[in-house]
Amino acid sequence: MKTGAAESEPGNKPIAVVGGGILGVATALYLVREGKAVVLVEREKLGAETSYGNAGVLASCSVVPVTTPGLLKSIPKYLLSKDSPLFLRWGYLPKLFPWLVRYLSHATAGHNRRIADALLPIVGDSLEQHQAMAKGTPAERWVVPSDYLFVYQHQQAFDADRFVWNIRQERGFHGEILEADALRAYAPGLGPANQLGVRVPGHGMIKDPGRYLADLAAVFQQMGGTIKKAEVTGFELEGDRVVGLQTSDGPLHCSQVVIAAGAWSAKLLGKLGIKISMESERGYHVEFYGANLDVPCPTMVAMGKFVATPMEGRLRCAGLVEFGGLSAQPSQGPFDLLMRKARETFPD
Repeated sequence: MKTGAAESEPGNKPIAVVGGGILGVATALYLVREGKAVVLVEREKLGAETSYGNAGVLASCSVVPVTTPGLLKSIPKYLLSKDSPLFLRWGYLPKLFPWLVRYLSHATAGHNRRIADALLPIVGDSLEQHQAMAKGTPAERWVVPSDYLFVYQHQQAFDADRFVWNIRQERGFHGEILEADALRAYAPGLGPANQLGVRVPGHGMIKDPGRYLADLAAVFQQMGGTIKKAEVTGFELEGDRVVGLQTSDGPLHCSQVVIAAGAWSAKLLGKLGIKISMESERGYHVEFYGANLDVPCPTMVAMGKFVATPMEGRLRCAGLVEFGGLSAQPSQGPFDLLMRKARETFPD
């Protein structure tokens, strides 16, 4: 653990940020830039739980929720098809069911537009926000402006997604449709399985999410921030105010606390009497090192519900959805599906 301003100044209780993923590290970095004493608490290696393994897309247009109209009718097909991007641990279903009912109740056009309006100011300027955060630091090299390409097998598959595109266009995201030869000219690595694409400019990618996070964390430490490897097990309260954390490494006094623990946040908040309806959605990724493919930008493959992103020295294919809680071991099925769909998408 690095000793920084958070612990070296007598009587100066730090702000504690719980969670060492991209949200926790970004929050801690901005706080220390404002001159605050900050301690970042993470039980694992920074980013090891989720943030290192994502698709690396600064997906500004991703404002439409998964719960689009018609999803409920599609669930049986998703659960029974060998090509389905949805995986469910059946033993977890009794615990999942109450949340799932509430979740699916939002699969309406009205809820989709309401949620899209709420997400737009959060993710709509993703590229600009990451550029601003990383500017002038070693992390800046990982932030790359790019298009975002969506590919479909045929016109009918695109038409089935028209509702989603209408919501995106209503919020200022306009794409260029590329058919067959034009699509292949833009993304030569694609095979014939996909005959239509939509190129959306104004996006970006992180060329190596794990190293990007590590570089940001190093800047945080250089500015006097403290990183503490420990698991938070409870909170110390004075009235209704958090004044300390109980951790696996002993108590930690703080002036305020930020909970940025991703899918683990609900359990922590429960210790404060705050109940939120949250479930974990596990994703998977496979990487192809030294791939001899021309993939110009992050590419959402509609037939497989995964994103292929050209990263530093490799192509990462990431996505899918698995519901099964936080403690289950990885499943083989999602890996097999990603490999199969990747080969269909990029046969060479």
